[in-house]
Amino acid sequence: MIKLDRYDLAILRILARDGRITKSKLAEEVNLSISPAWERVRKLEESGVIRGYRADIDWAGAFRGSRIVVEVTLARHTAHDMRRFEERIVSAPEVTHCYATGGGVDYVLHVMSRDIDHYQRFVDALLMEDIGIERYFTYIVTKIVKNAPDGVPGWD
Repeated sequence: MIKLDRYDLAILRILARDGRITKSKLAEEVNLSISPAWERVRKLEESGVIRGYRADIDWAGAFRGSRIVVEVTLARHTAHDMRRFEERIVSAPEVTHCYATGGGVDYVLHVMSRDIDHYQRFVDALLMEDIGIERYFTYIVTKIVKNAPDGVPGWD
């Protein structure tokens, strides 16, 4: 983990908002000259803090499907069981996010499906694969209230 100063944090906030910003505009916004600003970006990229750049897609406009949040509890909590579950979830194109959690459930999944039937077939397949799911709870997303890009915090 690298130590980040106020300039680095400002650069990260700006790039999270606008990954296509020009070098000169970025330097201007963080109050540095172009070379030092861009050198900081390069170091953030090399350290892995900046993992990449991508388009912010309005999936609701491009994809008329269902967003579903799923809480999953495993029957057993051995390293093998958790690894087996995680490997399967990583390979599932329906799952857009998977968080291992503490405090009541083991995982929270964000799932995109064509419709509810597609989602249920996906879950049924997971249950048939015997990857250790003891129980799951499904929550259909009815409205997105806030959608920060890739979890960017709004605090300084």
